[in-house]
Amino acid sequence: MSPIRILIVEDHALVRAGMKALLQKIEGIEVVGDMGDGLEAVKSVQMDAPDLVLMDIAMPGLNGLDATARIVKDSPTTRVILLSMHANEEYLRQALQVGASGYLLKGAELAELELAIRTVSRGETYLTPAIAKYAVEAYRTNPEGLSGPLARLSSRQREILQLIAEGQTTKDIAQRLNLSVKTVETHRSQLMERLDIHDVPGLVRFAMRVGLIQPDS
Repeated sequence: MSPIRILIVEDHALVRAGMKALLQKIEGIEVVGDMGDGLEAVKSVQMDAPDLVLMDIAMPGLNGLDATARIVKDSPTTRVILLSMHANEEYLRQALQVGASGYLLKGAELAELELAIRTVSRGETYLTPAIAKYAVEAYRTNPEGLSGPLARLSSRQREILQLIAEGQTTKDIAQRLNLSVKTVETHRSQLMERLDIHDVPGLVRFAMRVGLIQPDS
């Protein structure tokens, strides 16, 4: 059988190196690349079409959730397992919404990492036990699907929210996303309206609360 071709996306170089070393111990797996930027990951998947991406959620610039949404849309044969330090219910909601095939905690043992990879490679979904309970509870209370505060925003609005929370100016955001300043201002106004938050400090606190950025970002 052909090896499972994996791309590692994690913004901390030491963590990335550790993951690569672990994966090299698993038979039938080939690491085809590793990088620390969500946008570069999207481009890499478009060029190389790996079988699976191990994607950190909390990354500056383009976070793992929005990178996953782009990958799932543009490269439907590539599956994504999202990696997180926290068993965060809001992350799970968003992970499923953007089309991730798996959710794994960074503290997982090698055996669970292998299990997640092989499960997802078979076309199934893997949720680490610490987070799976949220999916069950959410389905029981809302069989139509998971929803949360971030679900009120479009992918572009969520992307702009993250950049605002990271301290980027409207001009900086416009240049980064190749948008006009007026378009960014429109998105900013709309996301403030949808969240009912009307100042930047409030947006930063919200982004931290739902896990879109880390407190030290």
